[in-house]
Amino acid sequence: MIESLPNFPEHVLAFVCKGRVTKADYESVLVPAVTRALERNRKVRLYYETATDFAGIDPGAVWEDFKVGMEHLTRWERVAVVTDVEWIRIAIMAFRFLIPCDTRVFGTAQASDARNWIASKL
Repeated sequence: MIESLPNFPEHVLAFVCKGRVTKADYESVLVPAVTRALERNRKVRLYYETATDFAGIDPGAVWEDFKVGMEHLTRWERVAVVTDVEWIRIAIMAFRFLIPCDTRVFGTAQASDARNWIASKL
């Protein structure tokens, strides 16, 4: 499940992933939020957190994640990923070179640092 997180600036898209994440979660929550934000802002930032009960992501959801990222590649201003899931940390680090914006990975204990960083002025 993907949930939008409140209390972020308008140009910051913030989500938490709980339990098992599916393609339907992307289609019903994340993709519409990205579309709306990009209608209002030239560039947006992404805060993406995995909850302690995160149980994985379906292959269809991985593909949706990739498509959303690539479709709007030049419109991302910053990306913060908050996770203690090792394979996600490794994947972000391995593919960071494809993302033309500042992308950082934070541990769960650093979530407040990640929130401050994603909302701070450039």
